[in-house]
Amino acid sequence: MSLLPYALARPFLFSLDAETAHDLTMAALVRTQHTPFNMAYGASRIEDPVQVAGLTFPNRVGMAAGLDKNARCIDGLAAMGFGFVEVGTVTPQPQIGNPKPRIFRLPEANALINRLGLNNDGLDAFIDNVKQARFREDSRRRGQTPMLLGLNIGKNATTPMENATDDYLACLDGVYPHADYVTINISSPNTKNLRTLQADEALDALLSAMALRREALAEKHGRRVPFFVKIAPDLDNAQIEVIARTMQRYAQADAAGSQLGWGLLATNTTINREAVKGLANAKEAGGLSGTPVLAASNHVIRQLRQSLGKDFPIIGVGGILSAEDALSKIQAGADVVQIYTGLIYKGPELVKQAAAAIQKSQTASKSTS
Repeated sequence: MSLLPYALARPFLFSLDAETAHDLTMAALVRTQHTPFNMAYGASRIEDPVQVAGLTFPNRVGMAAGLDKNARCIDGLAAMGFGFVEVGTVTPQPQIGNPKPRIFRLPEANALINRLGLNNDGLDAFIDNVKQARFREDSRRRGQTPMLLGLNIGKNATTPMENATDDYLACLDGVYPHADYVTINISSPNTKNLRTLQADEALDALLSAMALRREALAEKHGRRVPFFVKIAPDLDNAQIEVIARTMQRYAQADAAGSQLGWGLLATNTTINREAVKGLANAKEAGGLSGTPVLAASNHVIRQLRQSLGKDFPIIGVGGILSAEDALSKIQAGADVVQIYTGLIYKGPELVKQAAAAIQKSQTASKSTS
């Protein structure tokens, strides 16, 4: 348990503008992550290893991308007990994102709206920060299996859609040597037209280029890094089915001869406002996260699992504000889960609560099978 209960810090953070609070928190993690002060938010990790996409996840609870866009706080997040942490989204060139204000709290709904626009310092700075992370060495020194690191890649807002693949390939070349897995973000609602890459032909063209480049990178670096494709919750059943069929085709054709090289990450934020209608800030443009996206995200996961079978890797994210929410994602068909908005509303304690609940559930399931 951390030395500083989040309930004491939250009133101060929530008294600030949402992006100011975010920046202050990230700066504090940067300053403290390699010092004894990380005990203020640190916790022992629940050990509940699981094999997914050929990787050993130390437990089933991860940090979603978007919180640490520039990979500056990997070790601070690792101290919270996550089994895996995903950082980014990174783009080839730095970009400042959309004008402020661009993050809005909806506390009555345990929700956030953000239209940050993939603001980040660019690929070179991102890789430099990843290289400075010590979590692997620290884990081995303690005799633990290292936490896994996912690196999330995207396209610059100024890059024409017809050239989007070039941006993803440039990012892939840079992050590949440092990633346990790579997430291909084609579902942010805050980059114009990005979600069109989820359509059949566009998705096929992107994945074909990524698969070809991975073969060259695998030969160069002597290891194959799994790809996860991050999709939106705002897909109808037919669109979900198209994505499932496309992913399955690539998995079956993979040079490794198995489904281990491909996975899906479901889901990103939603543009639907039905669940928050009438609340302050509900009409702000951007992606809605938190409790209102839980049901939609779980629906996508459930349909993907039905379409893809029991072995296809799925990371579930969206709306986890409690241990019960985390369990609902596993029950829907996710292999592992990620949190983001839940960390902001509930604090680091949620990591251990969720991991412990999933561990207990899995142990009970094995004992009755």
